[in-house]
Amino acid sequence: MEKHIPRNRCLRVYSFDPSLASDIATWGINEITISVPWEVDEDGESRLQPGPIGEYIEVIDFDPASELFYKPVDLNDRNLLGQNGLPASETNPQFHQQMVYAVAMATIDHFEKAFGRKVFWANNIIREPKYREQFVERLRIYPHALRAQNAFYSPSKKALLFGYFPVTSKDEKNTPGTTVFTCLSHDIIVHEMSHALLDGIHPRFNEASNPDVHAFHEAFADIVAIFQRFSYEGVLESQISRTRGDLAGENLLAQLAQQFGRATGRGTALRDALGGVDPITGHWIPRLPDPKALEGIYEPHARGAILVAAVFRAFTLVYHHRVADLFRLSTGGTGILPDGAIHPDLVGRLAGEAREIAARILRMCIRGLDYCPPVDLTFGDYLRAVVTADWEFNREDPDDCRVAFVQSFREWGIAPAGIRSMSVDALIWDEYATAGAKHDLREMQGTGDGETKKRTPDAQMLSSRRREYRENYSKHKRLLHQGYYETGEEDAPSERSGRKSQPRRRRKIQSIKGWGDRKAIWASAQDSTYPIWAWLNDPENEEVASVLNLELDPNIAPPTVYRNSRGNPTVEVHAVRPILRRPYELTGEVSLVVEVLQRRRGFFDNDEQQVMDKPGQIHDRTYRGDFTYRAGCTFFLNPETLDIYSVIRTPGTISNDVELARMRAWLTGEEIPLHHAFDRGPLSLSEEADPYRNEPFALLHEHDEE
Repeated sequence: MEKHIPRNRCLRVYSFDPSLASDIATWGINEITISVPWEVDEDGESRLQPGPIGEYIEVIDFDPASELFYKPVDLNDRNLLGQNGLPASETNPQFHQQMVYAVAMATIDHFEKAFGRKVFWANNIIREPKYREQFVERLRIYPHALRAQNAFYSPSKKALLFGYFPVTSKDEKNTPGTTVFTCLSHDIIVHEMSHALLDGIHPRFNEASNPDVHAFHEAFADIVAIFQRFSYEGVLESQISRTRGDLAGENLLAQLAQQFGRATGRGTALRDALGGVDPITGHWIPRLPDPKALEGIYEPHARGAILVAAVFRAFTLVYHHRVADLFRLSTGGTGILPDGAIHPDLVGRLAGEAREIAARILRMCIRGLDYCPPVDLTFGDYLRAVVTADWEFNREDPDDCRVAFVQSFREWGIAPAGIRSMSVDALIWDEYATAGAKHDLREMQGTGDGETKKRTPDAQMLSSRRREYRENYSKHKRLLHQGYYETGEEDAPSERSGRKSQPRRRRKIQSIKGWGDRKAIWASAQDSTYPIWAWLNDPENEEVASVLNLELDPNIAPPTVYRNSRGNPTVEVHAVRPILRRPYELTGEVSLVVEVLQRRRGFFDNDEQQVMDKPGQIHDRTYRGDFTYRAGCTFFLNPETLDIYSVIRTPGTISNDVELARMRAWLTGEEIPLHHAFDRGPLSLSEEADPYRNEPFALLHEHDEE
């Protein structure tokens, strides 16, 4: 008899946090049941162990403050299987374990469906005796890691650490002596999981090279937390009914961490995408789009809140456009609802539309991560990434979601640098030949580092150069198709991955599947880094390297650029990962997302920078300088045809002194109106001076109890 393997496991969780259970208006939506993938091994047996410990996650419930290990929950216990897990409880540690596992797995499921591939955690970096990268199988989750008003993702531990703390204030929402567990907040769990998942894709987004980088990390985590809850039917219908279908007004769906916010003295939710409470009147007021909102705001959460507001407004624009006909049908054509509760049938229809739109917005935001530059991300870059990712996913845009994103970002004053139009087509990243042609024309205009204008380009010149790049690329991709022998070069990615190379073995691009054994997928991606690295370093492909924003000429690259033993600028193939492009086509084409970077030593003192960059200077390869400036690009490569699609370049090459100076000014806080140190000054960038250097999210999420 054929064994029937369940597809999903149903588990009970808090819809928001335990605070809803103490209010009669929200008690009915306090507990919900969510569906997460049923984890099985190769033999079809459940791979989920007590903890829970599965393929992606390992819950370890040790409380250091109490010096206790809490008994791990066994979700395969028949009694629990028959009742969708343990009932929601603030006092049962095993439910706490169930809650973090269920919400974390639901978050992973959203990411994998958006990307069309399995997700990975950031690699472990082992530096001694030789630099190598190590596969991380599971993310560890500690539900009771610390007694503090904090919860954070630890990049160094590859873990989520949740705190708990006593309530000290006394008001209508707080009772002194009770305990708040951050591991019981749906929003906090999703927020921290999103940090971990984003770090697995873009570990360099931990480096605050401009005011938007850390703000983006916080904003993206909030965006996922907000839109994930739209998939919970009962919660969504409750808020549709309460707001009478107006999701632009005050509602729980747009608020984050209600219990935590009230218990820490804010009097309301930790953050609200739509508005806030007026401190004078005590009434909630909406926050209207402001094109000058970003000016003067540099604290990551406050700055990130503007990006969250822009994305949520894009959602409401599409939602109200889609449901306008439902309001007309239910009001005899006026579109104006009469006083009182709206009909349950209308609630159901509105909730269905909101759920579908929110799912698309969330997918757009997640898929956009693959279309970002590898470092130095700005909010404007992210807009281009989201628009391009959705255009690649489906050329049709029946709901005008891409237009809504453009409109909302424009209203909030978010725009990419260097574009001449905010139309959808102008925001799509350039393909290879166009990127190369535009680069040549910029050079011709003298828009590089201090050059003077030489000649004014025109459309005919652009078309001609584009054609030349397409013709030349045929030769370059033949070289990549042939593959490259391993040479034993110390900077080769095969050495960085820690696996022994086989001398004289010809290495070629591999076709990497998005599904299957995660470690095998990771290993295939690592194997593909070598032929790409060798291809870009081949002098025959100098034109390709130039289009991809790389500077390989040792005579042009400043001395502070990191070099190999032969004195040539080094190239890091930072990532290779599969993505399902254009799934609407029958082929379901799988492409490779490739990130390449170069490094340069930066110095806080510009005079010292000038000295270190004097011609003839030679720097020890272990010397780091005060900070690291990185430049490069993300590009999409078809593993079968070896054609390059979108090319997403950082603003300048590794030789660009203007971009280096911009980063220096931001890190040192020299130009406060335009740039502001995210940290506590330049000294915090050194390992010795900054205990938070390896725990940036602990600092970001630290709450002052006073």
